[in-house]
Amino acid sequence: MEPQIFAAKPADPKGPWDTIIIGSGPAGFSAAIYTTRGAASTLILGGEVWGGQLMLTTTVDNFPGFPNGIQGPKLMEDMRAQAERFGAEFKAVGVEAVDLSKKPFEVTAGGVTYLARSIIITTGAQTTWLDVPGVKELIGKGVSSCAPCDAPFFKDRKVAVVGGGDSAMEEASVLTKYASEVTIIHRREEFRASVAMQEKVKSDPKIKILWNTEVSEATGNGKLEKLVLKNNKTGETSELAVDGLFVAIGHKPASDIFAGQIETDEKGYVEHSMGHCGTSVKGVFVAGDVIDKKFKQAVVAAGMGCMAAMEVLGYLEEDK
Repeated sequence: MEPQIFAAKPADPKGPWDTIIIGSGPAGFSAAIYTTRGAASTLILGGEVWGGQLMLTTTVDNFPGFPNGIQGPKLMEDMRAQAERFGAEFKAVGVEAVDLSKKPFEVTAGGVTYLARSIIITTGAQTTWLDVPGVKELIGKGVSSCAPCDAPFFKDRKVAVVGGGDSAMEEASVLTKYASEVTIIHRREEFRASVAMQEKVKSDPKIKILWNTEVSEATGNGKLEKLVLKNNKTGETSELAVDGLFVAIGHKPASDIFAGQIETDEKGYVEHSMGHCGTSVKGVFVAGDVIDKKFKQAVVAAGMGCMAAMEVLGYLEEDK
């Protein structure tokens, strides 16, 4: 399909750009589609490893518009191509520094300092994976961090969930709709989750709980087959045959580069205060998992990218 350029790029590649999008997951590319179609010159600084967490997934079955599913990397490649078709400039470089104290804003990436009238932060959040042999190698091959995404693949299978907070309880509850058996593995002897969430999982006949237990290894020939467990009270080791392992021990929002310049909560999630996606700095907007503490779904991130872009377009119009 022929490009339909809606947004002219600045004469100087360094800008000032109408907007610079930092990050390249569903939120970033969706935002770029809307900013370019709104005639705002748009630079996406996507990172050397671009595309967000969907680049680590295989089949995505819950993104609207793909009745037969789509591979995560293919979805991100298509989103990038769509944003570029409308005039977005994409650079696969990581951002090294930002200066939000002056206008236009300064964003340094790949050793080059770019100028921006507005910024959309879509840097995402990283899953905190178990740091034990086999887990990272089997991501997408039985190891997951998202039951709403992947639970249907484990119909009538045995699965395990690692964690003790509300997110772990939610993962386990979702999995009971599909799996034949769900084992919650927790390193302590009591959960951190809310009382209501705890009661829900403790009363579910499909769920069993292993207290004071840690995963020491995940093994399998091309896909997850079993976990090696250790009781941290007795030192006893055991094996648990499972088809799936869902890791729910936390996420770390990628917001360190904005520290001291923009308001975040105690965990590092960017605070939004103005409109839907505005931040504590006027002209800086945010979307996706770097702000989303609950849903962490590609379609939610994409919707937030749309909202941030539309708020940017309004801001740019006012800023003239």
